[in-house]
Amino acid sequence: MIKKAASTTPAQAATHRVATKKPSRPGAGVPTPPIPAGSAAPSGAAPRERRQRVQSAQTGMAVLKGLARLGGRASLSNLAGYVSESPAKVHRYLVSLIEEGLVVQDSATQQYLLGAEAMMIGVAAMRQADPVRAAEPALVRLREALEVTSFVAVMGNMGPTIVRFEEPGLPVTVNVRVGSVMSLLWSSTGRVFLGLLDDSRVLALAQEEFRHAAPALRALLEADEARDGTDNETLSHAGAPVNSLRRAVQAEVEAHRCASVKDTNLKGISAVSAPLFDHTGRLCAVLTALGATGGFDASPEGPVADALRREAAAASALLGYAPPATRAA
Repeated sequence: MIKKAASTTPAQAATHRVATKKPSRPGAGVPTPPIPAGSAAPSGAAPRERRQRVQSAQTGMAVLKGLARLGGRASLSNLAGYVSESPAKVHRYLVSLIEEGLVVQDSATQQYLLGAEAMMIGVAAMRQADPVRAAEPALVRLREALEVTSFVAVMGNMGPTIVRFEEPGLPVTVNVRVGSVMSLLWSSTGRVFLGLLDDSRVLALAQEEFRHAAPALRALLEADEARDGTDNETLSHAGAPVNSLRRAVQAEVEAHRCASVKDTNLKGISAVSAPLFDHTGRLCAVLTALGATGGFDASPEGPVADALRREAAAASALLGYAPPATRAA
């Protein structure tokens, strides 16, 4: 006998469907618990936090650099004014800088000074400061922008010595190369060294050069000296024309931040030179551009002098030099 299947009521069928329904995605419908403290923040918050940290670091560095540019010592109000921030904000950064040894506070004056760690950073930077390396990019820029021959010279045992040299695609024919020693008296390079180096050795070299110079060259300086009212007996000593030239160069560099010559050292060649200073303010190298007199503007207001001044100032800044106008009073 065949038995009939037991009939199912609608309620039972509904119960069966619920029981056999495929489970949904795990966690669906379950409330998301709060993120515990110290756990990772949502992905959108991370870039914002990084930006805030970078901005904080930039502000801290601005405070530290501001203190250095104010001469390494400043009151809170002066420093805040210099970096254009509120005193309260600057004080917060100073506290952190003090904790890191980059800044100290004078208990007597309440002024802030550069700390031992900042000094160590400065000493390390000075050890690797090289005037020749600092000026090398300037030579390339001068060559490409002005199509002039340019070089860097330092003071050697025999006189101003060329240590880097760049020339354009159509170079001017001049008998100077790396290792050439320039005249202290009749080259613009040498005149900058003569005028700005307070060194008895340099003066002795210049006087020796004058004594052995051709009469025509000697006459150029003696004529300038005579126009200044120097008597003939004094002119017989090499020191008088050399000292007169030195004073004239000092005045020229002070007025124009460069020195120039035209057809004095080499006939048909003009040159402009600008000084490079180190972190102590001492002359450490000279940057020079030269060209054929007919197409070379050696005037202190010309484009060559402008470019030289700009490049020399940039190289000096890399060496840690701060012009007097930017130093704290």
